[in-house]
Amino acid sequence: MSQLRVNNPFDVDLFDDAFRGFLRPWKFEPMTQAPTIKIDLTEHDDSYALKAEIPGVRKEDIDVRIEGNLVTISAEVKKDKEEKKNGRVLRAEREYGYASRSFTLASAVDDSKADAKYSNGVLELVLPKKATSSTKRLTIA
Repeated sequence: MSQLRVNNPFDVDLFDDAFRGFLRPWKFEPMTQAPTIKIDLTEHDDSYALKAEIPGVRKEDIDVRIEGNLVTISAEVKKDKEEKKNGRVLRAEREYGYASRSFTLASAVDDSKADAKYSNGVLELVLPKKATSSTKRLTIA
């Protein structure tokens, strides 16, 4: 027959319980956040120049949309980390995040002439302004 064991709440080694975790190896890594998009926007006579910092994102995961004078930049982070030792997986982690920034410009953008480059975590956009349409007054006959 099996033996019945009664737990005594006063039979606890507080020192052993409090310091048991200190003897295990551990590794500290700060929690990561979803990417933030920081921008610098300058206006020229015929265009806008934008620099957006989006570190840790592949250029394939960045989406830029232009609708008139509304510009939207969105980015998605997908990272998989796997730590192996002697062919065994010790730790596997995944990070997913999404960030988006939208802003309205003073004049409409000519999206057919817009240009985008991404290098070293910095997205550079050149957004030419659309030619202003002139107003024509009609004479009534």
